[in-house]
Amino acid sequence: MTPVLADSVKLTDDGVLILDRRRFPFAREWVLCRNSSEVAKAIEDMVTQSSGPYFAALYGMVLAAREAAGLRPHAAYAYMEQAGVRLTNARRTNNHLRKAVHAVLSSVSGSGETLLSSALAGAQAGDDLYRGRSAALGRAAASLLPDEGGVMTHCWADLYLVDLVAAAQRDGKRLRFFCTETRPYLQGARLTAETLAEMGVDTTLISDGMGAAVLQSGEVDALVTAADRVTMTGDVINKVGTLGLAVAAAAFGVPFHAMVQAPDQDARTADDVPIEYRPGEEVLHTLGIRTASEKVRGLYPAFDVTPPRFVTTIVTDRGPFEPHRIAEYYSEGEQNQ
Repeated sequence: MTPVLADSVKLTDDGVLILDRRRFPFAREWVLCRNSSEVAKAIEDMVTQSSGPYFAALYGMVLAAREAAGLRPHAAYAYMEQAGVRLTNARRTNNHLRKAVHAVLSSVSGSGETLLSSALAGAQAGDDLYRGRSAALGRAAASLLPDEGGVMTHCWADLYLVDLVAAAQRDGKRLRFFCTETRPYLQGARLTAETLAEMGVDTTLISDGMGAAVLQSGEVDALVTAADRVTMTGDVINKVGTLGLAVAAAAFGVPFHAMVQAPDQDARTADDVPIEYRPGEEVLHTLGIRTASEKVRGLYPAFDVTPPRFVTTIVTDRGPFEPHRIAEYYSEGEQNQ
């Protein structure tokens, strides 16, 4: 059975339906976005996270094509470009949004029905490509894990994690997972733990502050997370808190495997990656309840950068690479996707 979160963005005649991950699993509510601007706002407001924004952007661009269908070809394309900018800027650290926009823009042509059909074809191709590469990535990551043992993960690695677990189960591996709760949106508690349990995996939830102690305990054989972006020099950019876990893992001899479909050729080093800072108010609330007084302010860098010296392996859809060799991903001359 496919986990609920593996298919959480749907294109309909009325717009784009996005499963509200801020409320999952306590409620399964879908947010209807009737135009591309509403899709961008939903991404910005964390209605969907991890790979969810990629799929939302794909189909948000289809909505942009619907909005532009009555324009002449040049004006229609310009309209869609602007919609793409809005979608891309909704969350800037993860470059999946840019890839989704490119997948559709590179396919569109003409106006009217031609524009609509070409945009939909581009979105469907982008959807298929992502899922195919995620499956390959999952198989590669599963091959690095023991036949039986403990895995720690942080935040919500989405399809990467689903495909890793599915591959491990096909191989007969018996893995148990430790999930950090991942403040302040609790993605690890609500999304990761729920999905692992849904897939029949032995799952233990820990608070964010417990990570180092559990890594020290000897119960964890590997730290495995997704990466929102990986630079050409092997820096791993992921949900804030990944850096601390990676440093602790290195201190206690636990390998850290970071999963990404491909390194970003446009980011030579971490200095080329914009780190999103979200409103500090979000840190002061948990599930809608304020947890600090009005006298306190919050700080929320949504991502951190783990230097390559703390990363054991960067796992891609083309297999695993040591961080200092990640540029070899493009050794066949393939351009950034």
